[in-house]
Amino acid sequence: MRILLAVSGGIAAYKACELTSLAIKSGHELRVVMTRNATRFVAPVTFEALAGYPVLLDIFQGPEQGAVDHVAWAQWPQVVAVVPATANILGKLACGIADDVVSTVLMAVPDGIPVILAPAMNTNMWLHPVVQRNMSWLGAMGRYRTVEPVEKRLACGDSGPGALASPVDILSTIETAPLRVVAPLPPGATESAAPGTSS
Repeated sequence: MRILLAVSGGIAAYKACELTSLAIKSGHELRVVMTRNATRFVAPVTFEALAGYPVLLDIFQGPEQGAVDHVAWAQWPQVVAVVPATANILGKLACGIADDVVSTVLMAVPDGIPVILAPAMNTNMWLHPVVQRNMSWLGAMGRYRTVEPVEKRLACGDSGPGALASPVDILSTIETAPLRVVAPLPPGATESAAPGTSS
């Protein structure tokens, strides 16, 4: 399975490393796109070492083979997973805002490719009416599946819902997502090629 992992800027970003390791060990191909804020929690080189491919960090990083990076990356996967999905990225998705590499790639994902959201944030943020409204909007679109955050003591010291679900549970949701029969590939790429690279 081809998995695109979108990592946004939250303390739970380090658990996306564990998810990457689990996915690779399970035989999946995985590419990573990160927001700049995410790199403040986990260095891109960590994901590059785990997944074996460069991380996409910028819309203008440099298209290969004449492809537009964010479009090629959005068309490559069979499943997309946003881990962690912060309040910020959820709001952008719900309102159609594409102002960084992650939100732009997510907006370019073709209909039919499932997008898994794994929210993680402070309890008060998770329970905020705007965040809950955004989750409702995203659910109504029919293209997003959510791995609900769990209740526990959070990094900030609060206790309540908002912690990232376990990487094992997230991977299970990814693996059971309904796949489109034929997922598109970027121009000139083959089944095993990374976005924007030759086979």
